[in-house]
Amino acid sequence: MTGLYAAFPPDLAPGNVSAAQTALSDIELLHSISVSLIGEQDREALYGKIVDAAVFITGSQFGTMQLLCTPEHGAGHGGELQLLYAHGLPAEAVGFWHYVSPAAYSSCTLALKLGQRAIIPDFEQWADIAGTEDLLAFRRTGIRSAQTTPLMSRDGHLLGMISTHWNKPHHPSERDLRLLDILARQAADLLERTIAEEALREVEEQQRQTAARLRELNETLEQRVAERTAELMQAEEKLRQSQKMEAVGQLTGGLAHDFNNLLTSISGALELMNRRIGQGRLSEVDRYMVAAQSAAKRAASLTHRLLAFSRRQTLEPHATNVNTLMYGMAELIQRTAGPGIVVETLGSSELWPAFVDKSQLENALLNLCLNARDAMPDGGRITLETTNQWMNREAARGIDLPEGDYLCVSVRDTGTGMSPDVMAHVFEPFFTTKPIGQGTGLGLSMIYGFAQQSGGQVQIQSTVGEGTQVSIYLPRHHVEASQDEHDPADESVAASQLGETLLLVDDEPTVRMLLADVLGELGYTVIEAADSVAGLKLLRSDVHIDLLVTDVGLPGGMNGRQLAEAGLQLRPQLKTLFITGYAESAVFGGGQLEDGMHVLTKPFAVDALGGRVRELLAK
Repeated sequence: MTGLYAAFPPDLAPGNVSAAQTALSDIELLHSISVSLIGEQDREALYGKIVDAAVFITGSQFGTMQLLCTPEHGAGHGGELQLLYAHGLPAEAVGFWHYVSPAAYSSCTLALKLGQRAIIPDFEQWADIAGTEDLLAFRRTGIRSAQTTPLMSRDGHLLGMISTHWNKPHHPSERDLRLLDILARQAADLLERTIAEEALREVEEQQRQTAARLRELNETLEQRVAERTAELMQAEEKLRQSQKMEAVGQLTGGLAHDFNNLLTSISGALELMNRRIGQGRLSEVDRYMVAAQSAAKRAASLTHRLLAFSRRQTLEPHATNVNTLMYGMAELIQRTAGPGIVVETLGSSELWPAFVDKSQLENALLNLCLNARDAMPDGGRITLETTNQWMNREAARGIDLPEGDYLCVSVRDTGTGMSPDVMAHVFEPFFTTKPIGQGTGLGLSMIYGFAQQSGGQVQIQSTVGEGTQVSIYLPRHHVEASQDEHDPADESVAASQLGETLLLVDDEPTVRMLLADVLGELGYTVIEAADSVAGLKLLRSDVHIDLLVTDVGLPGGMNGRQLAEAGLQLRPQLKTLFITGYAESAVFGGGQLEDGMHVLTKPFAVDALGGRVRELLAK
């Protein structure tokens, strides 16, 4: 900070001025101050020289210059005194007095109230300030006394204040006050000039910005018209999509209602049959009763899917730690994706909780991972990631959400990607890009309905040849979630050693049970596996296997055809019967089946199954 002694003659320092020279020295001092101030063009330096001059005149240790903020002050400090420059004050004091309220206790606020100069010879003796934070601030700074001289415009308006402070009790002399009045007059003129110049600069800047904005508007008129047209078309398309989804929702809601009635009838009939049969000795039939009930429950699960995309399902939301849920699913997803796909989980370290139905969110993530797996037939990477996101109005409007805090959980793959035409239909119910029989077309529709019913939204981004990312946005919940543990269930396979041995691989428990019973009744020993991982493990073991009976669509990273080919590498004489719900050409394309491989298409008669097995084993 530049001091006064650099701006004014050193022979005018208080220690070098005698009483006889006072009058002449004062004139020379004021002249020197005036020349220095008039020649200063930098506003900050000008304020500094004014304060330094006041400190020099009064021999004080501290000095300040303040501006009276107008009622229109942009930062809301209208009527307060804003610090323009400080001499000798520490940083803490500068911060404390940067804006001074008229209600504070100081010489400047007293001058503001009185409309004239205020002198406080000793703050410790001023009764009004006793016990206030202001007195403590003066004590911390080392200020004991002060004077404040108002800076008045030529038309009588208060512009600001110039103050000097001493570190001990002090009352300025008449000579000091006279010189301060002269300095204050010049300082007020200079301050009024800088205020006017600043106002002029603001007007010129506003005019410049207005002109630039006008040029920009003229230059981009055609672009803005095109963008507005595109926005209107997009809004119209969203409206059509919303109306379409609403119509489908009404349709599926009615279907689900009727279907649930049918399920109730089936389940009730089975229970009555079970009760009646239980009165006899036909205990073996119980298994089939349980299987029928299980099938009815799975039909109800399909109803839930229909209700999900119609956004009418019954949810059971709870405060949920999505990181815990995601990490708990990682092992299951990895097993499902298979060894050729790397599954990566990236959880935000301080993820917000969400208020969501855990099971439905698990189903949604699993569906997305299955889609990602199917999009990467040659392997790749699936990344599950959670993040906290604050959406402003513009960003939220882009995905039909209100602005606010959201938790985002996304599934990203490095698969084949989707074209814009396909992406335009992915959320429509029953729309699927998978071969016939491999998808219901309800997966993404279910996720779409679930997210919206949970107060969130789904966003999809995809590039052909690069991959796809599906992001589920859920509103932030302000209640902490309990920690859940996910322990994968263990599966065991039991086998007996009777007759020819068949390895049966099917992920559908009921189908697997029925097939095992049929083959068992025919005298075969049946070993069961629920997925390709378990099936491959058995093929690698020392267990004797005469025939592989497998479904084509399997979880675990390998389909039935790949499992059979792996089996042939391990057991060159192995024969395979594929059981599938698709036509043979749809499953294997134009390729030919190798010797020892047959296909049996569902549904089939029990006799057909036995005949095909006997045929293969007889070769």
